[in-house]
Amino acid sequence: MRRGTPAVLQVCLNGSRGPAESAAVPTSPESLAESAARAVATGAREVRVHPRTPCGRTSLSPRVLAPVLTEIRSALDAPVRVTTAASAEPDPGRRAERIRSWTVLPDLVTVDWHEPGAEQVAAALLERGVGVEAALWSGTDGPGRFARSPLAPAVRRVLAKVTGPDDAPEPAGPEAGALALLAALGVPAAGVPVLLHGEGAGVWPVLRLARRLGADARIGLEDTLCLPDGTRARSNAELVAAALAY
Repeated sequence: MRRGTPAVLQVCLNGSRGPAESAAVPTSPESLAESAARAVATGAREVRVHPRTPCGRTSLSPRVLAPVLTEIRSALDAPVRVTTAASAEPDPGRRAERIRSWTVLPDLVTVDWHEPGAEQVAAALLERGVGVEAALWSGTDGPGRFARSPLAPAVRRVLAKVTGPDDAPEPAGPEAGALALLAALGVPAAGVPVLLHGEGAGVWPVLRLARRLGADARIGLEDTLCLPDGTRARSNAELVAAALAY
């Protein structure tokens, strides 16, 4: 981790959420671009998005991905990240095929290392010249699998995710969970940028810890619908403003 250096704040626009959870969640290419532009104008330095079909399903199809990336890039000048989670395509072979069919490429793509076929998916991204972000979740075998992976030296960043229930932090506290996860990463993460984030009740405490450690951090409606005081956020930009002031 880069202690003492400026950290990146990423805005995560939507994730698996939809309008049923909050009217503030953007879904269409146009609304995603607008939300991203406002968040970047507020202070976010990169954008993470889950491209969705018109019916709301996360998709890796080039027909879904290309319009989203094109629309966002026409609205702002900042790196755009996507994810290859199994929720978009359970079969890793099919995920790799999707990556090889992309007509517009994202700047960085997250691979959840605890999921089956993670190395196959990461290899397909590297073949396309796309940067890989290794997502290592607490409570999974992802950190151990990543430590043994021959692709570990090729990743551009590690995403350390502190998992926990949505309505309460981990018993030992989200900060303790984050520190334990970082300790578990060990040598493979040495010298590699780390983005640290939590979920649910752990979002804000882990964000504060990330800033203190000089790690990259993220905030957005994918991770939380609420501001630090518990009120509902009206936009991704409002969450970014709160993160910068937190």
